[in-house]
Amino acid sequence: MLTARGEEEDKVRGLEIGADDYITKPFSPKELIARIRAVLRRSGKIQGVAQIILGDLVLDTEQHRLSIGDKQLEVSPTEFRLMQFFMTHPDKVYSRTQLLDQVWGRSVYIEERTIDVHIRRLRKILSEHGREELVQTVRGFGYRFSLID
Repeated sequence: MLTARGEEEDKVRGLEIGADDYITKPFSPKELIARIRAVLRRSGKIQGVAQIILGDLVLDTEQHRLSIGDKQLEVSPTEFRLMQFFMTHPDKVYSRTQLLDQVWGRSVYIEERTIDVHIRRLRKILSEHGREELVQTVRGFGYRFSLID
């Protein structure tokens, strides 16, 4: 929240009604940018993150590696992008169309059932390490990635 109201009650009220941060005028543009980056870091939406870690699953975006514990998984570039999307958006259900748009992009025409093939391959790789439950089918809608059964 960016405002001219700088009293303590105003700040408390702003934060209590849902603001992630509260900054008063006059403000420094450098401080504003730093605060925005901090909020993005906390939300997991900042780009350029070198590693995404969920439980014992580690996705290294710089070295293009996916591992469970100390075991590296062999995944294709498409499966890697699919896992990257799933790991940055856990516990949410996505339709095949949404996954195609997010992982392949909107400018590419690919059949929706292509997702099923990549999900099957990903599950096979994960099942070799006892983690096939990570990618769940939501009947009638699509797929969800979750560490919780």
